[in-house]
Amino acid sequence: MNKIETYIIFILIFILNSSCNNPNPNFVDGLNNNGEETENSPRTADDVRTDFQNFDFTPGINDVSLESTTEGLFWDFRIIVPEDATNQNKKPLIFNLHGGAQNISPNSHKSTDCLITPGLDGIVDAFIISPNSQGKLWYDQFNQIQILALFDLATNYLPIDLNKTAITGYSDGGNGSWFYAQYFSSMFSAAIPMATSYNTAKSNGNIEKILIPLYVIHGQDDLLFPVVTTQGFVDESIAAGSDIQFIIAPGLDHYQVCDYTPYLREAAQWLVSYVWN
Repeated sequence: MNKIETYIIFILIFILNSSCNNPNPNFVDGLNNNGEETENSPRTADDVRTDFQNFDFTPGINDVSLESTTEGLFWDFRIIVPEDATNQNKKPLIFNLHGGAQNISPNSHKSTDCLITPGLDGIVDAFIISPNSQGKLWYDQFNQIQILALFDLATNYLPIDLNKTAITGYSDGGNGSWFYAQYFSSMFSAAIPMATSYNTAKSNGNIEKILIPLYVIHGQDDLLFPVVTTQGFVDESIAAGSDIQFIIAPGLDHYQVCDYTPYLREAAQWLVSYVWN
């Protein structure tokens, strides 16, 4: 675990637990001096865990809004549940980060029919968690906390095979998947960034080996994120020791999202046969 990963996990724990500290001496653990429950009890990490456990997740699409430890601040996400997931038949976990992360649309996380679902169908039978970025970039602290929390909740309370986890995303979501591969490699066993332009150099200019394998897909005619730029980032990371497959999709520009589906299917097969084999 690197320094940044340790720092962010510390921040997550601090935020989850800080709401447990009640500065009012007249109230202790949500009770007043008479031992009666109060309406001003702060939300705690246990409240979040309880709420998550109380969701009635059913096979297929579940659109969820989960209140965080900050009262009134919700994490909105879609979770697609496999048909036959049980504690005796645990399933992989895929995080899917949508593009246009700074778009404040409340439905951005629901765009799963275009790429992620057909891209995995019949190859990877997994829990798919697709969070909403809330108009912030995926490496913004808000989203780091959201993804860490959702990962923790899912892996603790759903029948997930911890040896089979991955993160993917398109455009801004692709940049996000690069970021989590670089800084949270202990959570994911692989990353599949698509249509991305993520510079893996740290602030001091050094490029370090990424500890999990990546399958990077990029459109040949992408004008927003030129392929030559992404190729340079990939080559520098490979030179540092990273395990990266770089696939150029002929004729695809940045806005042909659904046309990336056959390339994601090839990446899914790579995930099953190369990473999880």
